[in-house]
Amino acid sequence: MSQRHPENGLFIWTPEQLLAATAQLNGEWIGLEAADSSSLRATRIITDTRKIEAGDIFLAIVGENFDGHSFVASAVEKGAIATIVSQPLSEVNVPQLKVDDTRLAFGQIAAYRRQQHPNLKVIALTGSSGKTTVKEMLRHIFAQVEAASADAQSTTLVTRGNLNNDFGVPMMLLELEQQHRYAVLELGANHVGEIAYTAAMVKPDVACILNIGTAHLGEFGGRDNIAKTKAEIYQPLTQASTAVVPCDDDYSDQLMSTAKQHTDTVIGFGWHSLEQRTAKLPAVYATEVKTTALQSRFQLHFAIEGKAPAMVSVLLPMAGEHNVSNALAAAACAYAAGVSAELIAQGLNQAKSSKGRLGRQRLGQHHIIDDTYNANPNSMRAAADVLAAQEGTKILVLGDIGELGDDAVSEHYKLGEAIANKAVDYMLCAGEFAKDTVAGASSQGMTQAYAFDTKADLLPKLIELVQTQQQQGQVCTLLFKGSRTTTMETLIDDLTQISTSPSSL
Repeated sequence: MSQRHPENGLFIWTPEQLLAATAQLNGEWIGLEAADSSSLRATRIITDTRKIEAGDIFLAIVGENFDGHSFVASAVEKGAIATIVSQPLSEVNVPQLKVDDTRLAFGQIAAYRRQQHPNLKVIALTGSSGKTTVKEMLRHIFAQVEAASADAQSTTLVTRGNLNNDFGVPMMLLELEQQHRYAVLELGANHVGEIAYTAAMVKPDVACILNIGTAHLGEFGGRDNIAKTKAEIYQPLTQASTAVVPCDDDYSDQLMSTAKQHTDTVIGFGWHSLEQRTAKLPAVYATEVKTTALQSRFQLHFAIEGKAPAMVSVLLPMAGEHNVSNALAAAACAYAAGVSAELIAQGLNQAKSSKGRLGRQRLGQHHIIDDTYNANPNSMRAAADVLAAQEGTKILVLGDIGELGDDAVSEHYKLGEAIANKAVDYMLCAGEFAKDTVAGASSQGMTQAYAFDTKADLLPKLIELVQTQQQQGQVCTLLFKGSRTTTMETLIDDLTQISTSPSSL
């Protein structure tokens, strides 16, 4: 098998660089002869042997349920020219870089890689909800920057999927190429200290918290701990960096105070709190907000201290007031990274929802909104607001919210109370806490709310409901949502298959 040659634009790893990157973990080459040192070059460090190609370096990660050292021989067979291990293998005939801990080495190597791109503008995002949407908005904004740039080779690295933890973030950093001008990296957490670890690795130029919600509430033990953990994203900031803070959040003052401990440049964004704020407006805010079933229109204002104020019109092709807030966050981040107000507006005008995030499809004469990607209490309420703005009979189909711990019953009950006070006609819930959501809705007078143990139990009622509405000449809009573990999208698939049968809807 021939070795893959380094290509233009790709970072090339040498033995010396890997030693420097892992110095804190006592990195030491074993089996590397002087003659080999000058020729050992690689553009990829891979942790999955299924993705190994000739010329790669294999990093043997040790996890809770696996040990990459078991796959070292397989990696070498597939063409790995070196390995990074904590337990050298005597039978391996390629150079091995021994380190104290391979998972920590992954982070150290990624941090080293980040440092080799001093001209890269890095935006780091965290928050209880909206991270993926804001990430996609920024992708569209920077696409406009690239289109307007004289450098046709400039590109933007954006976190793929859920690669936002202590394993996913270094994986994304190792994909940096020389032509990358911007990087938009999502930082998630399910325990205190995780964002501090990844933020130190990323060293963001712009660090943004979108909101402090109740996602992972059970794992953190309360919103105060969630706020402290999210605020870890500001720790690596310097006076040359910018912190972006959500002014509409009830933790705004606390986050602002924490941010100012690390940088003097703090930009607030928001619009819900404009009427309540008499002292000072957020630096990035919206006025004349009008949301419809399909889009949101508003005036986007920039009132950054030391810069001339700017205002641009935005027609965001996304529904929901929460997406106006997401757009403000994206605008604040992009502006802090040096993007003009005009290009920001152009990018937001082109933004589209990703799969499972308020995506739309037809079911005969009816409309389905697929918001099944994930859920927390805040995003559930926002989804109900989106449904309430639609036409026809409005049917909300919900799965459980996960990771709420001891607060699960009360949070689902409060969710039901909130939905009962929105313009939603029917609510069908499936799962362990469905009865709690329905109980909350019933307490507020909602009579068309139904609880089911499973999705299979729910489906016949949903079919009956849609068929009845159709017989009465009513068009339905159905919105499906639940935590990732509930896979509510399977109900959409079931309903779609039934609609194509001889006795279709």
